[in-house]
Amino acid sequence: MARIRVGLLPSASFMVGTLPVPKYADAEKTQFAVDRETNAKLYTLTLFFMEEDRAEALKITVPETGLPNGLKPGVPVMPVELFATPWARIFNGSLSDGVAYRADRVDLVGGSAPATDAA
Repeated sequence: MARIRVGLLPSASFMVGTLPVPKYADAEKTQFAVDRETNAKLYTLTLFFMEEDRAEALKITVPETGLPNGLKPGVPVMPVELFATPWARIFNGSLSDGVAYRADRVDLVGGSAPATDAA
């Protein structure tokens, strides 16, 4: 799959829409999806993306290690190392397609410290 770095205008801003939820590797939700390189659990959260005269909700996958404390709906954040991966599949003769978003981490905006890996 082709990963495409998402370029953001200086005016771009993001706000948390939903709290992170675990991402699962199977339909039965018995196996957590994990990062292939770090083995960190993956989470999905919805961010509201606003740039100039447009706004949209994006579901973004982030490893557990990239989620700071203090995430809650309405909090301003900025995804770091945001990539988009277009995808398509045919299921029962119907085409489904979209874009999957992935970030290395999400930083709180406004002077809060980024997440640290406390052992």
